[in-house]
Amino acid sequence: MDEAIQIKNNLISRIRDSNDLDFLKALQTIFESSDKSVFELNDLQKASIEKGRKNIHNGEYMENHKVISELQEWLKKK
Repeated sequence: MDEAIQIKNNLISRIRDSNDLDFLKALQTIFESSDKSVFELNDLQKASIEKGRKNIHNGEYMENHKVISELQEWLKKK
């Protein structure tokens, strides 16, 4: 049997057999939170992400190793 099916069946059985209100409420909270987006971005954040994507599309970016190298050089001067 598929592992996911086994887990589902086990959970269904445990929920059905439980009368522990705190346990059931905790499960309900988990299920409700899993339906929500992990990150809810505001308009400024969305605009910043879009700007970054456009910059990348236009080749306006610096590769990570280059940034690290420049930062290391800058720190040596401090």
